[in-house]
Amino acid sequence: MEDRFFHRAGHQAVVFIDYMGGLSLFFLDAVRSLAHPPYFFREIIVQMYHLGVKSFPLVGVASFSVGLVLAMQGIQVLKLFGAANYIATSVAFTFVRGLGPLLAGIMLASRGGAGIGAELGSMRVTQQIDALTVSAVNPIKYLVVTRVVACMIITPMLATAANIIGILGGMIIGVTQVGMTPTYYYSLTIKYLTLRDVLPGIGKTTVFGLIVGLVGCYHGYRTEHGTFGVGQSTKTAVVAAILLILISDVFLTKFSLLLWP
Repeated sequence: MEDRFFHRAGHQAVVFIDYMGGLSLFFLDAVRSLAHPPYFFREIIVQMYHLGVKSFPLVGVASFSVGLVLAMQGIQVLKLFGAANYIATSVAFTFVRGLGPLLAGIMLASRGGAGIGAELGSMRVTQQIDALTVSAVNPIKYLVVTRVVACMIITPMLATAANIIGILGGMIIGVTQVGMTPTYYYSLTIKYLTLRDVLPGIGKTTVFGLIVGLVGCYHGYRTEHGTFGVGQSTKTAVVAAILLILISDVFLTKFSLLLWP
């Protein structure tokens, strides 16, 4: 039994290392393609719209709902210490330091990562990527780099929106259940917040965007086995992106705490 456990654990470790190696080589190919023009700025803007703007409603609903729940649960704890008014500060710190950026990354992975995987997977099985190569268009630069850059640009914007909407959800609970005025809630929200709290959370979303774009493109670009493979690529892209975002968030949070204690 123990031998079987260690065999499976070793096999999964090798699979993970092989996967990260393939993903790293794919990233290096994308970086090398930037050495020479052309640069498809128009395509980047188009992808920012499709990946970011169309993901905004999903991020907004998720952030608002989590803000409501976080405030309702937090009030019950703070009432034990006679500090229910400080629910404003609690919600603000929770969102800007980690929850808002994490929600933005996960929601983008759920919608944008799935879309990238499905789109590139369909292009691969219908040989459209091969057609780009024959037409002397670098498919890595046109398909991969544009989507990765778009994700890296749009994710901090989505995280900022998630922070604001989540704090707004907390304010509704503070006003209706604690009796705070919107002005008082706002003053307590910004009283203790500094750029040292906001910027690390927004900054790490650039890495989240890189993960979403790179993982989605990687799985879509390597799709095999026809339409069945497109479904597998889409599913794997979403799951892998979310897991890598959660793992990277641990290290990025620790790194930011070391830089800005």
